[in-house]
Amino acid sequence: MPSKLQMPFKADSNRKLFKDIDKASAYINKLYKRNTDYLCSCFDLFTKGVLQVGEHVSAHYPYMQITVKKNPSVDRRRSYGFVSQAGVYRTTLTRPDIFDFYYKEQIALLLENHENIKLEIGVSDTPIPLHFALGDDFHLEADLNVEQLEALPQLFDLPDLAMMDDKIANGTYRLDAEHSGCSPLALFTAPRVDLSLQRLRHYTGSSAEHVQNFVLYTNYQFYIDEFIRHGLKIMSMSNDSKIAKQRSEYLSFVEPGNKITHNANIKGGATSDGYPRVDGSPTQRIPQMPAYHLKRADGSGITMINIGVGPSNAKTITDHIAVLRPHAWLMLGHCAGLRNSQALGDYVLAHGYVREDGILDNDLPITIPIPALSEMQIALEAAMCQVTGMDDYELKNIMRTGTVATINDRNWELRDQDKLFEHFSQSRAIALDMESATIAANGFRFRVPYGTLLCVSDKPLHGQLKLPGMANDFYRERVDQHLKIGLLAMEYLRKLGVERLHSRKLRSFSEVAFQ
Repeated sequence: MPSKLQMPFKADSNRKLFKDIDKASAYINKLYKRNTDYLCSCFDLFTKGVLQVGEHVSAHYPYMQITVKKNPSVDRRRSYGFVSQAGVYRTTLTRPDIFDFYYKEQIALLLENHENIKLEIGVSDTPIPLHFALGDDFHLEADLNVEQLEALPQLFDLPDLAMMDDKIANGTYRLDAEHSGCSPLALFTAPRVDLSLQRLRHYTGSSAEHVQNFVLYTNYQFYIDEFIRHGLKIMSMSNDSKIAKQRSEYLSFVEPGNKITHNANIKGGATSDGYPRVDGSPTQRIPQMPAYHLKRADGSGITMINIGVGPSNAKTITDHIAVLRPHAWLMLGHCAGLRNSQALGDYVLAHGYVREDGILDNDLPITIPIPALSEMQIALEAAMCQVTGMDDYELKNIMRTGTVATINDRNWELRDQDKLFEHFSQSRAIALDMESATIAANGFRFRVPYGTLLCVSDKPLHGQLKLPGMANDFYRERVDQHLKIGLLAMEYLRKLGVERLHSRKLRSFSEVAFQ
């Protein structure tokens, strides 16, 4: 090993205690940067043939730990920011460039809610896999020859799925000797977070750093097209000072490939001729689930993702978005209306779900109910009233609140009709789709407030099938209004405030402190 190489901080060393949030954050950054820089430097030497197989190269994640000696007394309205009983709590940390604000917020709450505690930060015994240290823009296997690929596992730590499970989130985590008597402080360990950050880049086409705290999911590109028009309009310069001020609340609009369109109403955001400044270029290949981000400085903007069709995609994307700890996510999509009294273009506000997708049964048993969250329901109904111009009773002409059934078979209409009628009659379901219950169930599982607002695009049980000619008129009439409702609902939720938005319904009796 070259002597000039700056060595990493070793596991179980460099422990420090903090009461100051900024100093704690700076130290997390220092530990993480030193150790990832070391791995990247070693890898560079390896690719140049300077570093040969021999001594194993390792560097480890930082950790955060608190010791609470008595049961806390906190504001009982809060759903997070404290531990429920005395004990030792720890979590590993990663990517402070993305999570710095989040870590500071969680640290502040811990220090506020627990008397006379200090935050311990040091180096854990969890190795940083080389792939994660190199970042999400580096395609390791594509840049190595066959011999180097074979030597890689002998020299570096590679991703280990045994360290990336969801036991904490699923409530199946148990203390044992391996965990040194420490209870978890957060839902996700650092390796699990890093895996999701890389997969988000793969699936959505943009870096996780752009994902905002309010997330819209859709199953149709039409909604994305409208969101792009909306985002780029906000970025354009306005000569009306009031409109310009409103638009200036958003910094930029990011598209797949990390194409960034800056806000022309903000200093430095416009070109010399007044158009929004653009950095980067769009991706040449559309990713599986493209994401678009309307960004605010504090991360409280809106991300919209076209997840495509089906519960597998819905689970995949929410599994990974969850590590970014969003404040809310909402499904905006199309559904089959199951009642003859519904018309094409009517809205469905879900307050319950029939989970027939099967995709989460091993993580969240089907016997566990998925409750409606009042904060989400109120915001959605208020947004509908404002956008449609209807009052709450008049709104019933175009909107029903009820149970949504989610299935895993797009051709469900071809099943035995008598059994379908019987099944949907017993469940009282008013609409059917392939994503909503999956997204809601994963919101429940990962403690992310969730909601569903669907639009009826067909009524197969009543002779109105989804066919191209029928769909076009419907899309033109309803997509723009539906998206406006979703965007306005997210604005209401942002103004409501984080502490009021995160529901205690989503927290278990023995819960982690981090949001």
